[in-house]
Amino acid sequence: MAETLESLVFKPVQELAVDCKTIPERYILKCPDEAFYVDPPVIDIPVIDLNLIQSPSPSADQVLEKLRTSLSSCGCVQVIGHGMTNSLLDQVHSIGRDFFALPLEEKRKCLRTAEGSEGYGNASAHSDQIHNWSDRLYLTTSPEDQRKLKFWPQNPENFRETLQEYTEKLVLLNKVVLKALSRSLNLKESCFLDQYGENTHLLTRFNYYPPCPRPDLALGIKEHSDATFITFLLPDNEVGGLQVLKDDHWFRVPTVPNALFINIGDQVEIMSNGIFKSPLHRVVTNSERERLTVAVFCTPDSSRYIEPAEALISEKSPRLYKKVNNYVRIYFENFQQGRRGIEAVKI
Repeated sequence: MAETLESLVFKPVQELAVDCKTIPERYILKCPDEAFYVDPPVIDIPVIDLNLIQSPSPSADQVLEKLRTSLSSCGCVQVIGHGMTNSLLDQVHSIGRDFFALPLEEKRKCLRTAEGSEGYGNASAHSDQIHNWSDRLYLTTSPEDQRKLKFWPQNPENFRETLQEYTEKLVLLNKVVLKALSRSLNLKESCFLDQYGENTHLLTRFNYYPPCPRPDLALGIKEHSDATFITFLLPDNEVGGLQVLKDDHWFRVPTVPNALFINIGDQVEIMSNGIFKSPLHRVVTNSERERLTVAVFCTPDSSRYIEPAEALISEKSPRLYKKVNNYVRIYFENFQQGRRGIEAVKI
């Protein structure tokens, strides 16, 4: 009998991993890739200092060109000069680790329901899909009036205060990055922001990856692209695991201390008319060490329409994507069928 979402939520991978010798079948990939356990090469991702592109200058033009080249090639960059102190980044990591270190009965106070995605639990999966070797805490953090505070931990005590400060910084950073993306394509600075809209929608996901006895058989997160505009990832400085697909080969993503990893989502690939790439990525597991990361997904209001920027369309570069709204719905409808949402909106 297929397990219900509710029953899976009550079986955290963190608890399953304790003294685990044999992985349950629902986590085992049918055709494991050798690259899971034979380390792939490290991808060369430029480190962009956002402080250098705040105003027009020759150095800013060089950085913007580097940004465009990287996002056109592999869809991701590492950024510094993001306006956050090392202390704040450490605190964000700390509240995540402290939460997952709590007893199960305490974490269950934030348990997600079968009807929703927010709260503590596992990623939902259909009965015929392989499950991720990870747990998560998934929260709407912006706008504030859409927060469901019943899912926000009250333990650790500084959780809400720290996440509030981090969210405020990312709201500003999201605008800085969207302006930079437009400028790198020689578009009006507000081009992408105008499509995004004034309301900054942020979804924050604390990802916890327990040690896995067979990293060659299970993935922390399966291969996927993001339905977002932009995804900001605060990596684990001590334990890697993120891999990106480029030119049909998997590469390891290096960790740059106190930098944020940014990857383009499907919606920016649409708006850039395919110039920027929304990369396929996955997370591998570790047999000895736990890993914690914090991903923040930036998406527009579902009622807003997005489409390729008119300035990027010409006889030599025809329109590649339809005009759509509520892309996240399109994405997940296709994802559940094992397809990429972005393929569904191609012309």
